[in-house]
Amino acid sequence: MIEFQYFEGCPNAVDTLNNLKHLAAEGFIYESEIIMTEVPSLSLAEEKNFQGSPTILYNGYDIYTEAKPESFCYTCRIYHLDGVTTGILSKEYIKQQIEKLRKL
Repeated sequence: MIEFQYFEGCPNAVDTLNNLKHLAAEGFIYESEIIMTEVPSLSLAEEKNFQGSPTILYNGYDIYTEAKPESFCYTCRIYHLDGVTTGILSKEYIKQQIEKLRKL
């Protein structure tokens, strides 16, 4: 299961979601595996251990930290990837991380 977590108004959620959907279009994952979870409130963020928008979980593991979230953060998420600071997860990065987590 791939859970895409976001909140409305996050400027990076759409691009990250599009990258995830491109992987489905290419046959790497099934679109039916993707569950969209909008996190519209601080209380739901705490309940879900939301890490910020956008977040992708693979079988409950955050693809960025490779761990199950244990705390929460209700903000736009920033990633540090290969010396670059970004809010958007690239298609290549998403694919690489899912491949890693499939082995767990």
